[in-house]
Amino acid sequence: MQNTRLNTLVEQSGRSLSTWLNNPWRRFSLIALSWLLGFFLGSAVSTTTGATAVWDISSAVFSLVAVEVISRFCYRRNVATITPYAKQFLGLDMLNSLKQGYIYSMFLDAFKLGS
Repeated sequence: MQNTRLNTLVEQSGRSLSTWLNNPWRRFSLIALSWLLGFFLGSAVSTTTGATAVWDISSAVFSLVAVEVISRFCYRRNVATITPYAKQFLGLDMLNSLKQGYIYSMFLDAFKLGS
């Protein structure tokens, strides 16, 4: 690729973003925000579909498929190739955290409805 101003700007932005994300506290805060977003999405989905009672089955199927696909991507990584904590792929960790928050929200709503 040619060394244009745009190409140089994109490369420098990517390098500065990766050095910014190497800080463990920033990484932890992004993963925690992802978990909270998953919790919010789970609460919103269960509230919205529960109000209409028409989309219950289809939203349950969609949720199950989405959770299983995310689990397959996140846990398919080879344990021998995982690098130290700061070098792991942040996107997969955030996606896994989003899934965990979503599942926790669904369990909490199930306990609320069961009591």
